[in-house]
Amino acid sequence: MRRDGLRAAPAADDGFSRWLNAPDGAPVAVALSGGGDSVALLHLAKAWADAAGRPLVALTVDHGLQSASAAWSRVAARQAAALGVAHRTLAWSGAKPATGLPAAARAARHALLAEAARGLGARVILMGHTADDLIEADEMRRAGASARSPRVWSPSPAWPQGRGVFLLRPLLARRRAELRDLLRGLGETWIEDPANDDPRYSRTLARRRLAAGAAARPPALPASVRCAAGARVRHGDGGELTVPRAAFAEAGPGQARRLAGALALCAAGTTRPPSTASLERLLDQLSGAAPFTASLAGSRIEAGAAEVMFAREPGERARGGLAPFDLPVGERVFDGRFAIVAEAPGWRVAPLAGQAHRLADAERRRLRSLAPAVRAALPAALSPAGDILCPVLSESGPVRAFGLSRARLCATLGLVADEAALWCVAKSPAAS
Repeated sequence: MRRDGLRAAPAADDGFSRWLNAPDGAPVAVALSGGGDSVALLHLAKAWADAAGRPLVALTVDHGLQSASAAWSRVAARQAAALGVAHRTLAWSGAKPATGLPAAARAARHALLAEAARGLGARVILMGHTADDLIEADEMRRAGASARSPRVWSPSPAWPQGRGVFLLRPLLARRRAELRDLLRGLGETWIEDPANDDPRYSRTLARRRLAAGAAARPPALPASVRCAAGARVRHGDGGELTVPRAAFAEAGPGQARRLAGALALCAAGTTRPPSTASLERLLDQLSGAAPFTASLAGSRIEAGAAEVMFAREPGERARGGLAPFDLPVGERVFDGRFAIVAEAPGWRVAPLAGQAHRLADAERRRLRSLAPAVRAALPAALSPAGDILCPVLSESGPVRAFGLSRARLCATLGLVADEAALWCVAKSPAAS
């Protein structure tokens, strides 16, 4: 019996070791709301982490949407402290949208969790989804709602905050009632969020239908499908992604759409994926042999007879993309495509378009080796004295750039199989 009266959780693995296998013993983050699912996850994760010798940190997001939310965060902090787990509360501040609040809150939560995890050196966030979440998602789709089933292992949906961060849901094979029984056996309590019973939300209605006797058999766990064609992508220094044109036909319709969508999204650095209709139009063009150029979701596509290149569309600047900004000391992401690291204050980053003639001779020579389509959208760093450099082209200097498209594409296409693979992608010099 623990000194605080709680019995230790059984050392059930729940697949933790299958996914959490990085060689460097980095911390693992746990998303802790104080609700029953996340509290059970905290206990089980703590038992695993103690056995594995891994540090654990609990992260609680205070959305500020309930009058009691600050008190709930304090409860979560006490729950973590009782187990000897470090804890941080993350606040979603600012104005809240009048419509689409659940989606906005979910996006804010993922962004806050990912940013905090990265700051702590954690590459994986544990989430407390259960088999009941899979059942509810199925029921919501049957009722006509759009609902994705959570996957065991998936990249963080937040971008760029979630770069290099994955979500692990080790409890998807467990039922919610089973976890509540576990907590009662431990003498633990949990919070019941009244939003879970709010009929304005489709998930609440799905739960009510299920409680009234609708089919409640847990579906099969959604598989992480690997898009093998992603291994054929060539990653350029300018953030461009090039793939054999034949790869789309060889991949089959579903995987071809996935490949084209991921290439467009990752080359452009944007967050809104292209529509199915626009992908179908692109694939129809790619099924032929004629060269063409096109734009899609912020990307520029140049299709030749043998290869197709996806790059950032420099014309996006006229529509609000490629926005310049002042660089703080440390890291900041430019246009969703490059992590820019400034070692001194006062620098500013902007697109290179119209300024290439001011670069040093060595940078201009290297610029000429890049595809013309990528040059204008490269980041240019401007010093307080008015000097200019392109950190993608310079080998050293007070401002450096690291490309994000390769690692993001690998994550999006299911090529990161576990934490060890994530570790390899993060450590590889080719990640740029």
